[in-house]
Amino acid sequence: MGFAGSVVVVTGGASGIGRAAAELFRSEGATVVVADKDGRAADEVARQLGGESVAVRTDVSNSEDVRALMSFVDARFSRLDVLVNNAGFGVAGTVQDLPEEDWDRLMNVNVRSVFLCSKYAIPIMERCGGGAIVNTGSYTAMVAIPNRVAYVTSKGAIASLTRAMALDHAAQNIRVNCVAPGTIETPWFDRSFAESDNPDEVRKALNDRSPLKRMGRPEEIAEAILWLASDRSTFATGSVLTVDGGTSIW
Repeated sequence: MGFAGSVVVVTGGASGIGRAAAELFRSEGATVVVADKDGRAADEVARQLGGESVAVRTDVSNSEDVRALMSFVDARFSRLDVLVNNAGFGVAGTVQDLPEEDWDRLMNVNVRSVFLCSKYAIPIMERCGGGAIVNTGSYTAMVAIPNRVAYVTSKGAIASLTRAMALDHAAQNIRVNCVAPGTIETPWFDRSFAESDNPDEVRKALNDRSPLKRMGRPEEIAEAILWLASDRSTFATGSVLTVDGGTSIW
């Protein structure tokens, strides 16, 4: 899709959807910066990607880390074409029983990181004539699920933040979109299966969320991210692209 010579930053790029996106952008010719709090895993992914791809250990909820990440990208490559704000996680809980510190921690990683990474990426993109930002949201921005109040709220905020940034930065030739995955088979779910007393039952319940009766694959979401960042979607900005196997249409 024409990413040769492009520089792409992927947050949460050491595993799951982020890793699949990093691999796909690299296969299309991009130089990928793998930003992840797990520096060792990020180093390994960057090594496997090859070329000029590099890892930067980053806590995306920390403004100093994010400024350092974007300063590194600017100094090393003098450009930034695509930012994939993918880092995020979930915790269980309702408003009544979720600890305040868990709410704050999740909001910092899921929402504050999108604000921070975009804030410090946009000046580089603008100087280079524009770029694309793709945020990883969730179908839960449209259809709530029980006992995940912080996660659902954070993904709703990402959808709104996407639209606001798209409006604010269109004149700078910066497109901002969001991909909204359904339940995706990532290492987080692998750990959940391993810790469950009945992994098969848990897996079936997750599969049954979708009319397609399966979880999605990280590579399927990576394809949507690539399209939103590419020249094949030049009239798309402020969009939330749902890729959830039909879960939100039940």
